[in-house]
Amino acid sequence: MNTGSSTTGSETPLVSISIDDGIATITLDSPHNRNALSRQLVRELSHCIDEAEAADARAIVLRHEGPAFCAGADLKERAQGSDESDSVPFPNIMARLMDTPRPTIAAVDGAVRAGGIGLMASCDLIVVNERVDFALTEVRIGVAIAMISVPILRRVPASRLAAALYTGESFDAKTALDIGLVTHVTDDVSQTVARLLEGIRAGAPRAVAETKRILQLVPTLERDEAFRRMTKLSTEMFNSPDAAEGMAAFREKRLPAWNPNA
Repeated sequence: MNTGSSTTGSETPLVSISIDDGIATITLDSPHNRNALSRQLVRELSHCIDEAEAADARAIVLRHEGPAFCAGADLKERAQGSDESDSVPFPNIMARLMDTPRPTIAAVDGAVRAGGIGLMASCDLIVVNERVDFALTEVRIGVAIAMISVPILRRVPASRLAAALYTGESFDAKTALDIGLVTHVTDDVSQTVARLLEGIRAGAPRAVAETKRILQLVPTLERDEAFRRMTKLSTEMFNSPDAAEGMAAFREKRLPAWNPNA
């Protein structure tokens, strides 16, 4: 296992990363402000994503310490209006989680508010404890969801979220699942995440990456163009070394070489 954190000078780290069996686990660890999106936390989160990419991780898990996954923007820091010359724009973080070819999983065992929902929604799979609640409270402090609407409204039809956006009222995990904001509701987040990771590692890395790309790309294409491009991809992949290994393993009743249990 490789573990580390990304910080500078005498700062206490707010985000850490561990890489074990090809899985990068990034932990938000700023419970004093409910893992609010301070400049330091966002900068360190960016560095940890760099480390996960450099290690060619099979998947990235984003988890947290403390009672909240993320409370959204650090309002005290925003009010101070201090220098942002060394800051990483938060949209970059959301885009990186969406665009990385490896699956990303948010492991949510505590409340999520405002910008934290945007961070969570940027992950491919979102596993939440059945007791977790959510709120998009921006209007109550005089702002709007703005940039976090990009990942959120790619998951949820606008009409299903309108009431929560207009009122800032909280909603529960069952509602989040019903509207498509999260993918799994469970009484044991760690166990559910472990099961998902086992399934991801059973797939060929390129096949998993192409699946993520397909899920994002195909809904944006006109039908005939989608068929044309996906037929080309299917032919390419059936002729690939991974397909040869996978089909040989099937015939020989063994696990393929990429499976960690092989």
